[in-house]
Amino acid sequence: MLSKLFKKKRSLKELEVVANVDVEKYCGVWYEISSFPSAQQKNCTDVKADYTLTDKGFVKVRNSCLRKGKQAYITGKAFPVPNTNNAKLKVQIFWPFKAALWVIALADDYSHAVVATPNRKYMWILSRKPEMDSLLYNDLKDIARKQGLDVTRLVKCSHTKPDQLNGIRKHETENSGMLPG
Repeated sequence: MLSKLFKKKRSLKELEVVANVDVEKYCGVWYEISSFPSAQQKNCTDVKADYTLTDKGFVKVRNSCLRKGKQAYITGKAFPVPNTNNAKLKVQIFWPFKAALWVIALADDYSHAVVATPNRKYMWILSRKPEMDSLLYNDLKDIARKQGLDVTRLVKCSHTKPDQLNGIRKHETENSGMLPG
């Protein structure tokens, strides 16, 4: 009994990131296929993120969803971490706080990705399309599992109206509590 109390937690090695991320190719729309959802994503469907490269060297991030039938979104900025070949990002939604997001899997054609926080608290499986082939999905879960992520926590995202989020009016829902996805 005492041995359990004093037993060291198994320390996981640092997440392995992809070798390189071409930020221009990474920009665009990503649909959340599944995630370890945050409290801010409660009751969200049709979750997607839109990344736009700015002329100032950072990426504008716009995360959106439908929550109880109403459109919601939040905006922020992503900054590549120096000397990581853009595979590690710092995302700022609320100044001055920045969250670390690491790209741990990325298709050669940038059609899908797996992104996680280094502490493994949050993870997203993303795709350029609102649906993903189940074999590919399982392969991405295996990649995450091998890196020590608890894929049993993944919650699939429903995409019933993916095109409805294109024309959101800013004054309706700005910064309504979505975390980066």
